[in-house]
Amino acid sequence: MHALCLITVKPGKVDSVVEILKKKRKVVKQVMIVTGRADISVILQGSIDQINQMVIDFKKIKDIVTTETLIEVEVDLGW
Repeated sequence: MHALCLITVKPGKVDSVVEILKKKRKVVKQVMIVTGRADISVILQGSIDQINQMVIDFKKIKDIVTTETLIEVEVDLGW
């Protein structure tokens, strides 16, 4: 299963949060600094429980203000 986590951080803290996130390699597959409403985008891969636990761990990082997690779903469109 894959998920995309959009993370907003405190001003001036993007680089330090990115370094922390890059150390969490078990579930985190890619970390990107992005433009838009989020500051950082993280691609996660693992079971739903692993992804859930990683997002909970993200919220323990003091410079993270908000997270929004988009979980991959399978949709049968009948094509």
